Amino acid sequence: MPKKIVYIEDDLEMTYLIKMILERKDYEVISTNDGLEGFALIERESPDLVLLDLMMPNIDGWDIYHQIKSNENTSQIPVIIISAKAQPIDKVLGLEIAKVNNYIGKPFKPQELLESIESILN
Repeated sequence: MPKKIVYIEDDLEMTYLIKMILERKDYEVISTNDGLEGFALIERESPDLVLLDLMMPNIDGWDIYHQIKSNENTSQIPVIIISAKAQPIDKVLGLEIAKVNNYIGKPFKPQELLESIESILN
């Protein structure tokens, strides 16, 4: 049974690229480009992992992350941030303060993403 990943990203080209990379590795990827729909999608799909962009219209990725972690039904789902906000301070805030499972800056190498996902799901 393939591992299920929810990907919340407003950039459709990035969504297509990530889906293509992950589906070739037999992950099931369910995505939305609407951050407001993101948390509802996570609740409905109960994924093994969430990939989350930070800078989106209407709702910030951190708001979605806090919804995930404050809900007892979703709080145990691992989250990887994938963001263009990739200064060292952003990564420190994400990894050390917010306690995300990983923080990957855009642009990134596909192998970096795959290794991060595999280390969390395996």
